[in-house]
Amino acid sequence: MLLALFQPDIPQNLGAAIRLGACLDTPVHVIEPCGFPLSDKAIRRAALDYGDPGEVVRHPGWDAFRIAAPGRIVLFTTRGATPLHDFAFRPDDVLLFGRESSGVPDFVHDAADARVIIPLSRGRRSFNLTVSAAIGLSEALRQTGRFPAFHPQDFPAHD
Repeated sequence: MLLALFQPDIPQNLGAAIRLGACLDTPVHVIEPCGFPLSDKAIRRAALDYGDPGEVVRHPGWDAFRIAAPGRIVLFTTRGATPLHDFAFRPDDVLLFGRESSGVPDFVHDAADARVIIPLSRGRRSFNLTVSAAIGLSEALRQTGRFPAFHPQDFPAHD
């Protein structure tokens, strides 16, 4: 399972996705070009206090990503999609999320093996990119039995 971001526009969302991937032991793939300068230093900075950001893989474009993508591409979209709770995830799925400003172009939509939508309350348009990624990745990990084990000793007690 991996999380892929198609040409992200907002560096803070990439940082949050990197943190999400690190916390849930899931590689994050970035399909460039991004809407901001992206360097290895920027990725480390985006990881904030997490030090090692976990596995982050950069692809110079869609074609390079398609060659490297190891499994079924599951596009999260608001267009013509199966509701999240009705979709059966597989351990080798690539969870793909589009650009914050415009989603993905038609050629990416057409290349997806499956399309999933996270249902919202009526009249609502969308979640933040990383919120959507967290919801989708959590459900995919839960379904495939790959959610990290809980270790209480890793969490200090709070009063």
